[in-house]
Amino acid sequence: MTAASHPASGEDRATLDNWQEPPYNRWAFSHLSEIVPTATVSRHAARPPGALARLEALGVAIPDLESRLEATYTDAFLVLRGDQVVAEWYRAGFERHDRHLVMSVSKSLCALVVGSLVDEGRVHTAAPVTRYVPELAGSVYDGPTVQQVLDMVIHVDYDENYVDPRSQVQTHDRSAGWRTRRDGDPANDYEFLKTLRGDGSTGVFQYCSANTDVLAWVIEQVTGNRYVDELSSRLWAKLGADRDATITVDPAGFGFANGGVSCTARDLARIGRLMLDGGVVRGGRGADASRDAVGSRVADASRDAAGAADSVRVVSRAWVDAIMAGGDPAVMDQDYFPGEFRTGSYKNQWWHMGNERGNVSAIGIHGQHLWLDPPTDSVIVKLSTWPEPDSDEWHLTQSRLLLEVCEAL
Repeated sequence: MTAASHPASGEDRATLDNWQEPPYNRWAFSHLSEIVPTATVSRHAARPPGALARLEALGVAIPDLESRLEATYTDAFLVLRGDQVVAEWYRAGFERHDRHLVMSVSKSLCALVVGSLVDEGRVHTAAPVTRYVPELAGSVYDGPTVQQVLDMVIHVDYDENYVDPRSQVQTHDRSAGWRTRRDGDPANDYEFLKTLRGDGSTGVFQYCSANTDVLAWVIEQVTGNRYVDELSSRLWAKLGADRDATITVDPAGFGFANGGVSCTARDLARIGRLMLDGGVVRGGRGADASRDAVGSRVADASRDAAGAADSVRVVSRAWVDAIMAGGDPAVMDQDYFPGEFRTGSYKNQWWHMGNERGNVSAIGIHGQHLWLDPPTDSVIVKLSTWPEPDSDEWHLTQSRLLLEVCEAL
């Protein structure tokens, strides 16, 4: 695939060099496969879409909801309570069946695949990373455990500055095929990960996208399969998804686990439903579309324990419960959680907001959210194209809006 230009809006054109920047990202986030090579994450069966729900169910409590969605660059918004879609909205030009780049929400999906291997006893979180990936000997990952990678408590010489061409995250992007390569760049993501160094310390949180790609490499080494294939067989194929997901791949065919997944809002909501159901997909692929159900569940949870035929276990309840309980707030730099979320934490590649509701979220730059609200048994998906990749403004604006939605439910 070449780095040919593509129309973004009017005479603007999206390229490999500018697609993450406004205004080009507005077009590129839903057409990424036309810029960056992608691989298909296959599903085994499709579910016909139900009747479209609008915003009326939330309109009384939040009368300005639609204008706030527009003001926060929303492309897709969906609220699932229990099995039912209670609100759904898409911007003009973006449809229910369209896939959207979810950025670092991809990290949380990777963690579910890791969890399934932990459940099988094939990955031990207390083991050093190099037990599974000896190629990382001599790197910053020579010594830290799988759990420390999952929780991102490793010091890495890695600048996660998305707009600085000199940063390691941009070198990472170039190695993975997300930007035009420069002379001296590693040939692919595997080679990039080998170059990373640090001061050897652990125990303090540092957000580092490279960690997730290390986990994907562990998955490949343990299973002997491509990460994209394990993401399909262990997660996507069990959801009863409406559409295949996609994931970008580097020149070596390695899936960009930390940020390369694209999928529909409804299918992402199924991940949230899986989490609130303790790691089980209930109802399988036989949900009644007339009920506008995203993932129909059996009423009696005990049936799952008995091995109900209409339930599919994806990952253990223990793995999900650990995520829902959150990590240790003491290891966090409080700048990661502005405002009322200062007691938040990070566990197994998921964010715990640290509030009384126990909200847990998968978050991606430019405004991607998969938000779980245990008190109302609800999932909220908000896919966006904020102009800035990361800022306190959009984190607080979006989080407060999602909290209002939870309270309205």
